[in-house]
Amino acid sequence: MIAAAAVATALAIALVIGLYGRFAGGKSGPRNYLGIYTAGLPESYAGVSAFTAATGVSPGLVMYYSGWHERFQEGFARQAARNGAVPLVQIEPTGVSLAAIAAGGYDRYLRSYAASVKAFGSQVILSFGHEMNGPWYPWGYRHTSPKVFVAAWRHIVTVFRQQGADNVIWLWTVNIIQCRCHMEPPALWWPGRSYVNWVGIDGYYYQPSGKFAALFGPTIKEIRRLTLNPILISETAAPAASQAVKIADLFAGIRAYGLLGFVWFDHNKSQAWRISSPAAIAAFHRGAEALKRLRP
Repeated sequence: MIAAAAVATALAIALVIGLYGRFAGGKSGPRNYLGIYTAGLPESYAGVSAFTAATGVSPGLVMYYSGWHERFQEGFARQAARNGAVPLVQIEPTGVSLAAIAAGGYDRYLRSYAASVKAFGSQVILSFGHEMNGPWYPWGYRHTSPKVFVAAWRHIVTVFRQQGADNVIWLWTVNIIQCRCHMEPPALWWPGRSYVNWVGIDGYYYQPSGKFAALFGPTIKEIRRLTLNPILISETAAPAASQAVKIADLFAGIRAYGLLGFVWFDHNKSQAWRISSPAAIAAFHRGAEALKRLRP
């Protein structure tokens, strides 16, 4: 019975993925959902080029983080497009009142940003206030109420739509609920399916024993109670010592759960996340090739 339920869920998710174009204004989207974040983005594409040269995998998504009041990096977006990638922007509203956003206090900035995205013309993935169900960001749990967050999210999407920026895929991004910290249920921050195209889930293989099902499975289950929208693992990595094994597990999990793909955080920050060893590089290449064969 469990196996049958899993198959039914996978088929439903596959159907949604096949129809996701309608969530993004009817425009065709990326066929390659393997993404990368490297140091230096969006100012320099060198890290992405180096990653491609090392692994033999050309990312379909390239992510960067953008502070509030920063303009849309159209030059970077065009460079990504020339390399066959879709830009993914994580907009971080640090030092900004989300209540003011919801009330229209930043509409001039939002209209300008939306105009730039519209002028770019090709697909753009936008995420706002990621990992809001955790307590570490000022826009998240214990700092901003879910009601205010949802109001701000809906207002941003509405402004973009009013400006005709229909080339945006809206990515609502939560943190995994399985971690050694207090996490709130993602449902509290859910803006509603008419305001979200894809769901992003952030989670890292901090524990040597970590497996995809235990790491991401509970959060995927919670998300599926809200929506059948496509899911992207929007930020993930594993420490250098276990990368080859975890990368294989990551690709297997993407296939098993019928997810879009993932964005690898290829930057050494709290740990050595960058893929550098021959074994890890080989594992990434094998996983990408296997996924490509499943999605011609």
